[in-house]
Amino acid sequence: MNKKDRNIYIENMNVDEAKKLYLEKLQIRNLYEEINILESLGRITYEAVFAKNSSPHYNAAAMDGIAVNSENTIGATEVSPKILIENSDFKYINTGNPIEAPFDSVIMIEDVIELEKGKIQILSSAYPWQHVRPIGEDIVATEMIIPSKHKIRPIDLGALIAGGMKSVKVYKKPKVGILPTGSEIVDEIGIEEVGRIPDSNSKVFEGLVNEYGGTSNRYLPVDDTYEELKQAILKGIDENDILLINAGSSAGSKDYTVSLIRELGEVFVHGVALKPGKPTILGAINNKPVIGIPGYPVSSFFVFETFVKPIIYSYVGLNEEKDEIVEATISRRVVSSLKSRELLRVNLGLVKDKLIATPLSGGAGVTMSLVKADGIVEIPQNVEGVEAGEKVQVKLLKSVNNIKDTLVSIGSHDLVMDIMSDMMHLSSGHVGSMGGLLSIKREECHIAPIHLLDMETGEYNISYVKKYFPGKKMALIKGLQRLQGFIVEKGNPKSIIDFKDLLRNDIIFINRQRGAGTRILLDYNLKKLGINLQDIKGYNREMTTHMAVAMGVKTGSATTGLGIYSAAKALDLDFIEVGYEDYDFLIHYENFHSEKVQEFISILTSDEFKRRVESLGGYKFLNTGSVRIID
Repeated sequence: MNKKDRNIYIENMNVDEAKKLYLEKLQIRNLYEEINILESLGRITYEAVFAKNSSPHYNAAAMDGIAVNSENTIGATEVSPKILIENSDFKYINTGNPIEAPFDSVIMIEDVIELEKGKIQILSSAYPWQHVRPIGEDIVATEMIIPSKHKIRPIDLGALIAGGMKSVKVYKKPKVGILPTGSEIVDEIGIEEVGRIPDSNSKVFEGLVNEYGGTSNRYLPVDDTYEELKQAILKGIDENDILLINAGSSAGSKDYTVSLIRELGEVFVHGVALKPGKPTILGAINNKPVIGIPGYPVSSFFVFETFVKPIIYSYVGLNEEKDEIVEATISRRVVSSLKSRELLRVNLGLVKDKLIATPLSGGAGVTMSLVKADGIVEIPQNVEGVEAGEKVQVKLLKSVNNIKDTLVSIGSHDLVMDIMSDMMHLSSGHVGSMGGLLSIKREECHIAPIHLLDMETGEYNISYVKKYFPGKKMALIKGLQRLQGFIVEKGNPKSIIDFKDLLRNDIIFINRQRGAGTRILLDYNLKKLGINLQDIKGYNREMTTHMAVAMGVKTGSATTGLGIYSAAKALDLDFIEVGYEDYDFLIHYENFHSEKVQEFISILTSDEFKRRVESLGGYKFLNTGSVRIID
């Protein structure tokens, strides 16, 4: 490809306008197929389905008992019972058996007194069609069973069979080709070779296509060569109704997708005002939809949901369902670009009858931000962001009942919170100890994990609670003592011993964010030694979790960082001890007896929790679960 052919210019079309334009250009034609009724579960009806048969199609007994002619039972009472003779006055019958002349009624077996063989006694008369299901009681032939554009459920299947349907017309499923691209993408799972990335996006697409009513057809990854990609696209168009091309939609030197779609067909849109997801391509080849989807996992998911899902729905005769939206209060300020509609992933929890949305950190490549998210906040284009405490609309990704049952934790990060969230409904926001303290002050969480060192006294947590909650009754649940220290490469090749080593020219530090207890511990020790913070290379590079610090050391982007032992152990790194600290949990005292907090304390003090935490390494249990009241 010549330099002049490289795709540099990308539009920034409004998302709704792009979707409307694309659907109008595609002019999707709906096709149907007639399939065996036994294969119709989950399919969408192309037309209304009318019963061929009545159900039941004969008069049927509704109870176990005896069939009688009601006229012959008139006058039967407890005072003047009637005796009936088998085969002439009655016959025994089971539920579902046909009722034929001269019989027109059923008496339940419980109301029958058996005498000698062939004789019974009744104590009350029967009325015509008593306990009889007449022809068509459930379904009358020619009446509509289910309408068009209806997703066939198990109960519908039963009605269709009862109505005599052997086959049904349904919308034909579109076959969706999924073409992953990129020389670095491999189909192998579990690969850790540098420069090679396992193909996870296309597996997600495969699941979504099947879930939304299409038939997926996933191809092996294609290298970033113009001719190879061209042949793969032509094959994908020939074999499918829709083609998804993953990656190669941006403006890199090997991003050929848009040029090839334009060469082979037409590009309607390249670039939408969606963050993440801007470099989306909406085009067509041979009148078939072709969508170029960005390679980052979060971008790819949102683009699929925004543009591919409605196309599949159009093929199968469905309208986009309305999202379940709830109003929540955002827990911290979020800055957004004016140029794009931004989709913010959040955790949700109910705190004092107020739904709190806690933003999850992570860019377009952070898959876990979607895995952990309870909902999505849409920040409109031309809006700079949202302020802490502002009301926002949240599209739910999880059940609102589960969200209401969730204990909301905002504060310091620790691996033990992952264990806790596996043992109870808990959402954990990592904003550092000071962030947690302020969140609980604003009543935006139930519990705040904190480890705040008083630089004057060397005591943990107590002075901060007294300072920020004067006159307020608070409860501090004793948590764990955890080991802090320097996370270093295996073998400690730089021979790091203590804080003074951070001043060396060959040491690159990686820090925690402002307000994190670990950051305060660092500053406390640097102050004692009279070390200028700005003399440390990397002091201003901030991470929000201990694992992120450990990964920085593991990958070589930093020489060391201050963090917890369990993070170093998890990534097989070495560790230079600084000392143990108190990792506790702050709550409003009025919430202490709540069911969720009591469940938290019960798990915190359980043998199972202790066993799982001890396997991480670097923790001590000292008065864990005890409570100190501070007022």
